[in-house]
Amino acid sequence: MGEEYYQKIFAANLRYYMELNGKTQTDLINDLGFNKSTVSTWVNGTRLPRMDKVEMLAKYFGINRSDLINERNTEPAAPTTLAAHFEGQEFTPEEIEEIKRYADYIRVRNQSETNK
Repeated sequence: MGEEYYQKIFAANLRYYMELNGKTQTDLINDLGFNKSTVSTWVNGTRLPRMDKVEMLAKYFGINRSDLINERNTEPAAPTTLAAHFEGQEFTPEEIEEIKRYADYIRVRNQSETNK
């Protein structure tokens, strides 16, 4: 598979983790010291970052490098229904906000897939 294939995979994964974490290109530029045009080429899938930059991004998002460079399985895992109940005592306020952001991300993603 050619470089374009990997550029598109990386770009899709980067956008996914940016959205999941509520981050923008400007956040990556400011927080990690990346060049504006460089980040843009990664997000748009026209260039791939060096591995040291992939490592920085993985640490930033709290994920593995492979989560950024490997194709993600977009099929829902079985079971597809998830029910959760918590009183908030076992989660910090930051963790609760992260859970809410993830739920919002799923709603937005599903909505955009429905509108295709």
